[in-house]
Amino acid sequence: MNDKRNIFIVNRDFFVIDFADINIVRNFANNKQYTKLMSDKENNINQEQLARFAKAMGHPTRIAILQFLAKQTTCYFGDINEELPIAKATVSQHLKELKSSGLIHGEVEPPKVRYCINREMWDMACNMFKDFFANIQHNDSCNCK
Repeated sequence: MNDKRNIFIVNRDFFVIDFADINIVRNFANNKQYTKLMSDKENNINQEQLARFAKAMGHPTRIAILQFLAKQTTCYFGDINEELPIAKATVSQHLKELKSSGLIHGEVEPPKVRYCINREMWDMACNMFKDFFANIQHNDSCNCK
């Protein structure tokens, strides 16, 4: 008996598969329906992430915060409402929304207030929006006005 086993991860579930069953897994993975299903799922995940970014950026105050933080060379320490014309009462909620989208990171709860642009997620958002707008089909024959 062959003691070789492989571990596969599918949708966060772990499967231990005998070495002899690897061909079954390969055939399943090469199946066009499975490939389309996974492609559709990946598209849905990308759409959800793009929507999270759009929601986080869907308020003028959050845009102002992002623009301010993007200009910083290090993480910002202090009250952002002292730098921008933002009501102190709403700053915390806007920072929480930006943090939950992944666009910023740091401590946003007083007395620890330190935050900055999450460059990895910022780059991801830039690329996703660029791809989104580049893939929009323009219909010049549309008469809707």
